[in-house]
Amino acid sequence: MKAPLMSGRDEALAIAAAIRQGEVSAVSVTEQALAEIAQHDGRYNSFTTVTASRALQEAAAIDAARKRGETLPPLAGVPYAVKNLFDIAGLSTLAGSKINQRHPPATADAQLVHLMQQAGAVLLGALNMDEYAYGFTTENHHYGASRNPHDPSRSAGGSSGGSAAAVAAGFVPLTLGSDTNGSVRVPSSMCGLFGLKPTYGRLSLQGMFPFVHSFDHAGLFARSAADLSACFEVLDSQPLAPTDPLSNRVARLGGYFEQGDAQAQAAVTAVCDALQASKTVELPEVARARSAAYLITASEGGNRHLERLRTQANEFDPLVMPRLAAGTIVPATWYLQAQRLRRWFFEQAMQLFAHHDILIAPATPCCAQPLGQEEMVIQGQRMPLRPNMGMFTQPISFIGLPVVAVPVHVPGQLPIAVQLIGAPHQESRLLAVAHWLQQQSVCQAPVVRH
Repeated sequence: MKAPLMSGRDEALAIAAAIRQGEVSAVSVTEQALAEIAQHDGRYNSFTTVTASRALQEAAAIDAARKRGETLPPLAGVPYAVKNLFDIAGLSTLAGSKINQRHPPATADAQLVHLMQQAGAVLLGALNMDEYAYGFTTENHHYGASRNPHDPSRSAGGSSGGSAAAVAAGFVPLTLGSDTNGSVRVPSSMCGLFGLKPTYGRLSLQGMFPFVHSFDHAGLFARSAADLSACFEVLDSQPLAPTDPLSNRVARLGGYFEQGDAQAQAAVTAVCDALQASKTVELPEVARARSAAYLITASEGGNRHLERLRTQANEFDPLVMPRLAAGTIVPATWYLQAQRLRRWFFEQAMQLFAHHDILIAPATPCCAQPLGQEEMVIQGQRMPLRPNMGMFTQPISFIGLPVVAVPVHVPGQLPIAVQLIGAPHQESRLLAVAHWLQQQSVCQAPVVRH
């Protein structure tokens, strides 16, 4: 989008305000967004389905309500889209798979889609993802790779890669995704966006195709912290608590979380310096916690797809099928031990939060890497790329803590994000700090111009 409303700051709120004041119609905003997608998404492959007819109907309803003098809802006329594992009435819920193409269309919207519609937002379509949310690069065998708008030769991250690319490209100011082991925070880092993974269980998963019951979260993307906050309030159905962003006790996570490259560590330092966070603390046994998260992910994910693996194995994405199949033979004792470690690791984190309000860590070990690349070198160590893009996000999902990813842009470099990590249900605190960091120009998410 290239209208003055799409300025790169608080875009969703600016659009809603302009529509409320009669400066622009919801239909014209929607038509412009649809035209941008039609003209430019061939370069990025963020959408798998564009719901143009529905979008124009929803926009027309907003304009009609305004003409009647009705009070418009908070996101009236704001275009958005959702990862294609959310149910959209009338569409089969793909979850990035070929197999799901044969599923009957959803009879109702997912709960979060319903809440967005109640808030006046206009749904433009469904977005590309790794098959069954099992991946960090959105290199989907069936629907093609989602490309990073900052450099289309590189990954948009995953598994919510289409959700991130659509916001970074300026097609929509808001998208919904999911985060099991980092699938909001990794694409936020790759595409330079603000992203929220809320506390485990805080947002409804009703009508979302599941992956791992123990870790699945709904999440969201925006180019401003204010938009992220406004969208979260709609989805959480309650206002955020007022909080002073400069009153927090902030510490940097060291040890395991210092493995990122120079750019990742510099981004963390920039955020810590702005927040005057001079103390470094450590979580014990992070690598072991990540291994336990792998076991639970593989076991629950594999067993969820066991029947499909038995009867339709050749229809899976070849990057996904072997990992799901391996998960079906994880011994029950291993799974139980991993769940026990999960409880212990949570208690260790809570001990840190007794003395600190926010913990700072990199979101990814490096910036976006070229599509098709199998390995990366971090601090002289060669490692597989796809699983290790989530090396800093997975231990946090393991215990369900809320996280806001904040993007750091340095001229001449690709963006990278930093995790603001809080104790359970401290989203208000994290979002206030993210907003302050954006106001100070420490963190920003400019739209990519085509």
